[in-house]
Amino acid sequence: MRVNKTLLLALALGATTSSAISTAAFAQDKTVNMKVSIWLPPAHPLVPATQSWAKSIEAASGGTIKMAVFPSEQLGKAFDHYDMARDGIADVTYVNPGYQPGRFPIAAAGQLPFTFSDGKKGTLALNEWYQKYAKTEMKDTKFCFAFIHSPGALHGKKKIVVPSDLNGVKVRPAQSTIGEMVKLLGGTNVQASAPEARDAIERGVADEITFPWGSMFLFGIDKVVKYHMDVPLYSTVFTYNIGLKVYDSMSAAQKKVIDDHCTAEWASKITDPWSEYEANGRAKMKALADHEVYELTPEQLDAWKKATAPLRDSWAEAVKKAGGDAATIRAELDAAIKKYGAGI
Repeated sequence: MRVNKTLLLALALGATTSSAISTAAFAQDKTVNMKVSIWLPPAHPLVPATQSWAKSIEAASGGTIKMAVFPSEQLGKAFDHYDMARDGIADVTYVNPGYQPGRFPIAAAGQLPFTFSDGKKGTLALNEWYQKYAKTEMKDTKFCFAFIHSPGALHGKKKIVVPSDLNGVKVRPAQSTIGEMVKLLGGTNVQASAPEARDAIERGVADEITFPWGSMFLFGIDKVVKYHMDVPLYSTVFTYNIGLKVYDSMSAAQKKVIDDHCTAEWASKITDPWSEYEANGRAKMKALADHEVYELTPEQLDAWKKATAPLRDSWAEAVKKAGGDAATIRAELDAAIKKYGAGI
């Protein structure tokens, strides 16, 4: 095959010129060193995915934005991560809005039971929908993107089949909306972050837990429970937030690099491996002889949906108190879920 030398030379010169332009755009910029705080352990798939995101940002900024990723609550407790970004304790943080009941009422729509059936599609729907509302609900940070994990279930020492089985049971909820569900059904909430969950069950402080499947193994919770309800009970909303002080200190070119990495595409790149990990955990759990993974009958599932329906009303009331139009907000989320085929 003949090679067009003129074409190759033009491409080479174009690439060199493009690289020079890219480098020149950052030539006068000061180096920005950013601390990224993730409260998950290093083995969690979100950690290496975020490290790859950080490397991409460094490369795209011509080396002028450097990020160091700190897992395992090294910089602060999981419950505090939104405020850590706001206050500059960390520059980018992994936030569970549901760890602070009532603070982010709009985001909580994504945490209502039986909302999502798929982590990847759900992330696309959630992120597209919440971008609009994060500008006000999370205005004291720069919102990067939102996502969910593959739907989690109820796991515990006791086999819970119908809603009334939760009456008097101590449950560690994944987030505030599931905490409301537990109270609604007569149970008692035990507050514990994901890293603290196994200890709570092992010591008898909690009997049941709502948790995604793969993370049951990662945090060792499979060692302290036996029964697992096989139903997409809930998903947890997460966000990446950036401190305004560090973002505002950047040049226009550096800000563009950050903005280009706060997209739906990057939300998927970072979280799709996690969705796969959690989904695979369900199959792994079903293969264990000393664990019982059980399905619900259509009648039992319907009973759960009816029993948890009041949570939508309480969510709408919280949004109304915050000055939002709950009906419109919910309709927009439902439309995004339908668009991506992410519903149950």
